[in-house]
Amino acid sequence: MSSSRTTSIGGVISLLGAFIAAAMVLGLLAAGLFMPAVGATGALARNGVDIFNELPGEFKTDPLKQQSRILTADGKVIATPAEQNRIIVPLDQVAPIMREAQVAIEDHRFYEHGGFDLQGVVRAAIANVRTGATTSGASSLTQQYVKISLQYTALNQGDEEAAAAAVRKDYLRKLKEVKYAITLEKQMTKDEILAGYLNLVYYGDQAYGVEAAARHYFSVPASKLTLSQAALLAGLTQNPGTTDPVNYPERALARRNVVLDRMHELKIINDANWQAAKKRTIKQDLKVSETKSTCLASPYPYWCEFVINYVEQMPELGKTVEQRRRLLRTGGLTVHTTLDPKIQKIVQEEVTRKVPIGDKSKVGAAAYVTEPGTGKVLGFAQNTEYTVGKQSRGKTGIAWTLDKKWGGSGGFQFGSTAKAFSLLTAMESGMSTKSSVDAKPAGDRPYVYKPSEFPMPCGLYENWPVHNDTNWKGGRISLMEATAKSTNTAFVALARQLGGCKVRDTMMRLGLHQADGSAMGKIPAEYILGADEVSPQGVAHAYATLAAEGKRCSMVVVTKVTQGSKTLAAPKTKCDQVAKADAVRGTDKFLEYNMTHGSGIRNQLDDGRRPSAGKTGTSDKNNESWFVGYTPQLVTAVWVGTPDDGNKRLMKNVRVGGQLYPVMHGASIAAPIWKGIMNRAHEGLPIRKFKEPSDKMTKGSDVGIPNVTGRSVSDAKSILERAGFSVQVGDSMDSNVRRGRVAGTSPSGRAPEGSTVTIHPSNGQRSSDRGGGGRPWPTFTIGPPPDGGGNGGPGRPPKPPKPPKPR
Repeated sequence: MSSSRTTSIGGVISLLGAFIAAAMVLGLLAAGLFMPAVGATGALARNGVDIFNELPGEFKTDPLKQQSRILTADGKVIATPAEQNRIIVPLDQVAPIMREAQVAIEDHRFYEHGGFDLQGVVRAAIANVRTGATTSGASSLTQQYVKISLQYTALNQGDEEAAAAAVRKDYLRKLKEVKYAITLEKQMTKDEILAGYLNLVYYGDQAYGVEAAARHYFSVPASKLTLSQAALLAGLTQNPGTTDPVNYPERALARRNVVLDRMHELKIINDANWQAAKKRTIKQDLKVSETKSTCLASPYPYWCEFVINYVEQMPELGKTVEQRRRLLRTGGLTVHTTLDPKIQKIVQEEVTRKVPIGDKSKVGAAAYVTEPGTGKVLGFAQNTEYTVGKQSRGKTGIAWTLDKKWGGSGGFQFGSTAKAFSLLTAMESGMSTKSSVDAKPAGDRPYVYKPSEFPMPCGLYENWPVHNDTNWKGGRISLMEATAKSTNTAFVALARQLGGCKVRDTMMRLGLHQADGSAMGKIPAEYILGADEVSPQGVAHAYATLAAEGKRCSMVVVTKVTQGSKTLAAPKTKCDQVAKADAVRGTDKFLEYNMTHGSGIRNQLDDGRRPSAGKTGTSDKNNESWFVGYTPQLVTAVWVGTPDDGNKRLMKNVRVGGQLYPVMHGASIAAPIWKGIMNRAHEGLPIRKFKEPSDKMTKGSDVGIPNVTGRSVSDAKSILERAGFSVQVGDSMDSNVRRGRVAGTSPSGRAPEGSTVTIHPSNGQRSSDRGGGGRPWPTFTIGPPPDGGGNGGPGRPPKPPKPPKPR
């Protein structure tokens, strides 16, 4: 006799044993339910009554764990975080043929009995003896639901002993199961029990419940299942771990045909449908969709991690992070996000077009797009593949675009993109777009600032050498020209004039912080020339405040979280006016000018037809480069650099994406990426111009400068400050005025209200004594800006804690 025949006989004998036990159970039930204890005769009857009466009758289960869904702005699935791949659906969302198939193979008298079916047990025993195989079970569908529910609840509560007891093969367990089943049928309708069973039962290959199984195996909802598909699923529940169609297609086919035969025997399906369904192969029906329960399976893995981290910080979803995490993975939430798939695709393509994934240069690139005035994050990407394991070239789990708390890095020095905040501070302080500053001479040879020139608390601890990328001979330079040339010593002069802490405060008022969440540094190199480590996300949202005319809006990633028909959270954009609109419009003018005459000249949008504003940034060794720019509709921050080398590489003569770059600066790669993203993202959007600032911002309010010639320096400062000017002391001059007294001011006569006036003390030397060789009188000039421009850097910050330093 074959082993399979032996197994069949063994199964039949086992079923007969169950039949005998069921008969005993039925006797106990009859005694316990229909006969008073005093009326029972015989010790066995009395003992049976006592046992049954002492059994618990109230059936309790834990709520089913089900997957949540994270969606894009247009409703596409990003990920389905879950402990179990389950989607709960009401019975009317399960195809009738699926319901019939499941009932046919498990318990065809389900709608006729009261939870325990003696007739079904007898029928199963006879059928199995006749066929020589265990094709029919003895437990009712309600009993199966009870057994699986008890096991599920025990496992959910971490009680492995109770879970084992729920499926143990002994008669007392069977007796409990029967009492639970009979009690349950008095509490729930048949349809409710069937719906519970279909949502709970395991269908193999990590698919729990009929909806998840239908989507996984056939890529359709349970409401759309066909006859052959429904029969295949119904057949899996007996041994789901060894009959699923993905891993065991032959066994799955055999079980499907058993179900079809049973449905035909019960006259649920006619001959034609039965034969047609049996002719179909597994391959014809199967269309497997992998679950997206982890971010590795998501089409947008970095965004998936970002949203999960964001949701875990939402107080509406629980008091603790752990509560929110559990709710997301078990609560069947639907999380609606702001991700725009069109923007995301554009960003990914433009970043990797210039810096391919796994490029031999080991250069990293990332970009982040947000919408000004709403705070919505529309997309971000980088030139890597997502991984949760060991990092390698072109693979990382770190999102370079994001702050550390959202799954990002520790950030990167952002160089001259920091200068926008000095410009806004200048506009808020009464200066105009025609203002100028007295910049120290510097180029390859730095100008060295001393601690005495930058008082605390936002000052220097030691000497600070500052270079200019384009040589500057020294003297007055307009802010327009300084912005286009990115003249570092001009912005140092501007910050000295305004007050360093004031510039730093502007940065933070617009929302900028370091990538690790800490406040911006107080060393001049950090707040003037971008030696702090920030993320593209941080800079983009700060620049978005400029694009929104001074309105700082909270970051919005999730627009709504629902659980069934209930809305758990619906975050709204919160905006505050943190800068005067007129001052911001003045700042726009500088950054617009940079696009047409400075470092952005080759990267204007729509060939210059669409107005934009932006600024490059480059670190000292050229190993971090940036371009951050905006229109009234969109803001994009692009970073290109070396994320994993500890800022050691000198990025010169480097080949990226097959192209050689003698020097890596913001205009080399970052700006073209920015242009590609912004041009494509604006397709179909109207061209919008920036609003014009007031005459006060563009021309200034000229007022008379008091004549302080011959006065002491301290008296002169007091007089000029009372007149509303900022005052600084410049170089001494040849003059007939007594040594140490004020020889004159620069400018003199009239100047914009709130601007800086430089006092020049006399050195006591008449120019005639030197044959006309004395220092000439300073002039107040605004030179014409150049057609191009580089991007200078500050040199090494003097305070030890900061790593390498931007240029």
